[in-house]
Amino acid sequence: MKIKELYALFIQHGLVDTDTRKIRKNTLFFALKGGNFNGNKFAEEALTKGALFSIVDEVAFKTSERIILVADVLTTLQELASYHRNVLNTPIISLTGSNGKTTTKELINAVLSSTYKTTATIGNLNNHIGVPLTLLSMTTDTEIGIVEMGANHLNEIAFLSNISQPDFGYITNFGSAHLEGFGSLEGVVKGKSELYDFLIANNKKIFVNPKDVVQLEKTRNANTILFESSIAFVAANPLVKLSFENTEIQSNLIGEYNFSNIAAAITIASYFKVSKENIKQAIENYTPSNNRSQIIKTTNNTIILDAYNANPTSMKAALHSFKALKAAHKTIIIGDMFELGSYSANEHQSMVDLASDCEFDKLFFVGENFYKTKTNNQKFSSFEGLKSYLIENPINKSVVLIKGSRGMALERVVALC
Repeated sequence: MKIKELYALFIQHGLVDTDTRKIRKNTLFFALKGGNFNGNKFAEEALTKGALFSIVDEVAFKTSERIILVADVLTTLQELASYHRNVLNTPIISLTGSNGKTTTKELINAVLSSTYKTTATIGNLNNHIGVPLTLLSMTTDTEIGIVEMGANHLNEIAFLSNISQPDFGYITNFGSAHLEGFGSLEGVVKGKSELYDFLIANNKKIFVNPKDVVQLEKTRNANTILFESSIAFVAANPLVKLSFENTEIQSNLIGEYNFSNIAAAITIASYFKVSKENIKQAIENYTPSNNRSQIIKTTNNTIILDAYNANPTSMKAALHSFKALKAAHKTIIIGDMFELGSYSANEHQSMVDLASDCEFDKLFFVGENFYKTKTNNQKFSSFEGLKSYLIENPINKSVVLIKGSRGMALERVVALC
């Protein structure tokens, strides 16, 4: 079946699903494959649960007229998304970067949705499946689309850019993330800059932080929009306070490192002529969730929970910000950083050295990588070891920073504090 014919089926109801556990009535079910599953096996189940059609790529599962056989289900999903994007012709903002992508995307959506009907990436569904699903969730009512793009290898951002074909782009930063896949920091810059390559080649607009010299160099001959000059940092103790056009804005985000994320959202909103009043209200009403920059008060302590993800760049920023925080007693509990490859040992030791120099009251390092480092502070090869220690030696009357890669699931520490 040609994409145009499949699209005619899609626009009847505008629904696409890939999981039979969450199937919706009159949806198109795309039978995706993974390392441990074969969606083709669920094609008939999807129909019984209300799907209009199921799309498969193995002839053995073409058992009904309502099951459509294609060469490759994933490729078909991506092509359908790109076709839909072109039909709608909705202005799309794409963003990527090493740190802060999802928070920045949420902030951009918050300020723009105060004035426009927006559709944005849900959570961090920002890969070769998530981006197409985001595009396909847009409707004729969508006035601005916001697409987050993630990658851990070269050529992935280029691929996602070709699918989403953004009109505007923003890169949060270039940092030491996914070094195992990109090979080096230079590889990270090259990989993330694939968004710039697309935007420059198609004469599209790029939002740029003028304080980032690498980004300025990468966009030297591009159609750029620099951060609003009237945006100024005021404080972060721990919540970020800033001013915009002589108006003070108190955010619910911790750490000075979040200032640039807020500034990007304000700049983009200003470009789209969102009022200063709506910008202020949207920023002040935005509350982080999902283990990102959350402040949690327990009976004994104040927790700064930033345990959604971690890499050397974001970890350093968090430690520097925590060091500057005014508090009588400060404790850090930091977990392993993943996907660093051959850089792992040096990066974890560097983090131990940095944290030790910050003169926090208590330091706890968790995970196999941190356990291999040299330190006089407490270290544990697993969460269970940390848990046992904290049960016997509880933390009291302290501000506690919790940060680590997603696989460490350090949000479990909150119950121990």
